[in-house]
Amino acid sequence: MRTSSGAGELLVELHRDNGVPLHQQLESAIRTRIRAGLLRAETVMPSTRALAQDLGLSRGVVVEAYQQLVAEGYLISRGGGYTLVADIAVVSPSAAPRTRTGPPRIDFRYSRPDVSQFPRAAWLRSVRRVLNETPNRSLAYIDGRGTNELRTALSDYLNRVRGTAARPENMMICNGFAQGSRLLLQVLVAQGYKRLAVENPSDNDLREVAVAAGIDVVGVPMLETGIDVAALARSGADVVLVTAAHQFPTGAVASAETRAALVAWGGLVIEDDYDAEYRYDREPIGALQGLAPDRVAYAGTASKTLAPGLRLGWLILPSWLVEPMARAKLMDDRGSPVLDQLAFADFVARGEFDRHLRRMRPRYRELRDTLVERLAAQVPELEPVGVSAGLHVLTWLPPGLGETALQDAALERGLGVYGLAPYWLAGEGPAGLVFGYGSLNRSEVVEGVGLLADAIRSL
Repeated sequence: MRTSSGAGELLVELHRDNGVPLHQQLESAIRTRIRAGLLRAETVMPSTRALAQDLGLSRGVVVEAYQQLVAEGYLISRGGGYTLVADIAVVSPSAAPRTRTGPPRIDFRYSRPDVSQFPRAAWLRSVRRVLNETPNRSLAYIDGRGTNELRTALSDYLNRVRGTAARPENMMICNGFAQGSRLLLQVLVAQGYKRLAVENPSDNDLREVAVAAGIDVVGVPMLETGIDVAALARSGADVVLVTAAHQFPTGAVASAETRAALVAWGGLVIEDDYDAEYRYDREPIGALQGLAPDRVAYAGTASKTLAPGLRLGWLILPSWLVEPMARAKLMDDRGSPVLDQLAFADFVARGEFDRHLRRMRPRYRELRDTLVERLAAQVPELEPVGVSAGLHVLTWLPPGLGETALQDAALERGLGVYGLAPYWLAGEGPAGLVFGYGSLNRSEVVEGVGLLADAIRSL
């Protein structure tokens, strides 16, 4: 047996004593690798002369193997002696049969802002300033709460635009809402909290985190005025997660009465302020945290405003949670990256964050308006709700129109639409579709609604 390896070569095992002709062994080895996706399309194969020399074969054996694979469509022979791997379907024996190929061409998936509009030039200026001006000591291990520069910049910003009562010493920087909520639930369980109430319907990510942390989860119905606080009081929960400014996914906005009842409820309120920066048809609603700083833990993130890949999030914590949360953060990852925090602090403090949001609001509003107009014109049976803010629209489905069948019919047309079922606790609730439009352009929204109308007509 002899093998080849190294750059520009090909690793092949040949058994010279098993009675199978060498050219067939070579063909089989290359064919198997191509079908498994281990040799990708357009990979340049070794020359017949080089491969023959490396494997200790006559060149004729390699030529015969290559010719057979070209005839079968696995290889392509180019002028000048180049042989390339052909673009064929990759077979995975362990995988289930696939009936669809690739992602939808037009995708209404929620949680996708337009990252193509990320303010690269302004961000680069902040990064350069940070690299030029940051003292060496700032690059050492830091406080578990994060850099003071970012906590100060964000507290000033949030107090100004969201009506919070934040202080730098009560803020903590985390790697997005995912890490912040996970650590918060772990700390709460350690302090004796046992039951988390969530809006029903709601984002299901935190429910899984709560279960993993050892805390029970109970759903509380939504009203047009926000979460049903009377039902919350009967739920036996000692902590509740709310999206009061723009409920996900219904779009309901908590009324003044609901907000007052929430902060008077008696348990801890976790306020996910996930898309409060985008308001189109009404005045902004202030954060709950400003009403009761010691009873509300406020969570924000740059994922919807700048880019989810930055993994920048923040918490405004009640004073009694600051120290245990800082310890939990240090134990988890020793702190979020310093240079990213300092760059964001500079970006916020110099007003670049405000300028970016002012640029994005008209764009997202135009997309929202286009989506609502096209739905009304082409599928009036899908009436949108919760359209005054955010990056998504919910439509309830009429009786007889199922989410799964509609999603399948849409996907056959290259359209991604997503049902409401995953957001209901226990999967029980009216059917609907959640349209995320942040990452699309106007023509894609128009075409997408047209494809949806065609999918509905086919059912």
